[in-house]
Amino acid sequence: MKNSLIIGIDTSNYTTSVSALSIDGELIANIKRPLSVKPGECGLRQSDAVFAHIKNLPSAMEELRDAIGDSELLAVAVSECPRRQVGSYMPCFLAGVACAESIAATCRVELYRFSHQCGHLMAAIYSSGCFDILSAPFGAMHISGGTTEPLLCKYFEESFSAEIVGGTRDLNAGQAIDRIGVHMGLGFPCGAEIERLALEYNGKPINRRPSTDGAFLNLSGLVNMAERLYDDGEDKTAVAHFLLRYIGRGIIEISRRHLDVYGDMPMLYAGGVMSNSRLKGMRGEA
Repeated sequence: MKNSLIIGIDTSNYTTSVSALSIDGELIANIKRPLSVKPGECGLRQSDAVFAHIKNLPSAMEELRDAIGDSELLAVAVSECPRRQVGSYMPCFLAGVACAESIAATCRVELYRFSHQCGHLMAAIYSSGCFDILSAPFGAMHISGGTTEPLLCKYFEESFSAEIVGGTRDLNAGQAIDRIGVHMGLGFPCGAEIERLALEYNGKPINRRPSTDGAFLNLSGLVNMAERLYDDGEDKTAVAHFLLRYIGRGIIEISRRHLDVYGDMPMLYAGGVMSNSRLKGMRGEA
C-alpha cells in the first residue's frame, strides 16, 4: 500500500523550502535552499529573491521526489503571503505559488494556501508537540528577519487569526542581528554565527536596558551600541552575547506586557530568530 502525503512549499525572502508530511503527521522530508547574498550585503531585492527561488526550486523538487518515492500525493500546501491580512504581499512568494499551483493542477489534488506567519506558528506547535494550545486563544511572538510581532491568536478551520498587538517601530530582531554581524565581517545571514560567538563568551554580561514602549521593542539603538562596542575594540564574542541578551530581554518584556493586557494564556515563540539556543535559555534573565 502506498504512503499518502502532503507536499508543502514556502519561498520566503531568504530560503527556498519544500517538504513532505505523511497523512498521520510524520515528516518525510524537509529540504531547504538558502538564497545567496553577496558578501557585505544585508539582504536581497525582491526581484533577486524571486529569481533565486526559480533557480532553487527544480533541484529542491528533485530531491523531494527521491525522498517520497512512489507515495500517493493527496494535497499541496503553499505560503502565498507574509501575513493573513488584507494588503500583505511580497513577490518572493509568487515563485512558490506558481510551483504549487502547477503540481496541484497536474496531479488533480487540492491546493491549500496559507500565510508564511501561520506556517511559522504551526511549525512551532508541531515541533513542540503542544497541539492542545489550539483549543483556546493563545499568545505568540513571531520573531524573524521580517517580523518582531506579539500576536493574539485563534485557531479556526485549519488556519489562524493572528492579530498583531505590538511590534517594533524601527528594526526587526533578525535585521539587527544581521546588520551587526555584517559590520563584524560575518557572512549573511548571520544568526548561526552570532549564536556560536555568544555561546563562547564567558565574561561579565554587558548590561543595557532594552528600549520598550508597552508592547513595542525598538532596536535601532541596539545596532548603534553594538557597532560602537565592536569599533572600540570589544571582542566579537562579547558583542554577540550583548546583542542576543538585549534582544532576549526585550522579548521577555513585551511578552509580559502581552500577558498583562490579555490575561494569562499560553505563549508560543516562533520564527527563525527564536531557534537561537541563547534566546531559548534566557527565560530567567530579564
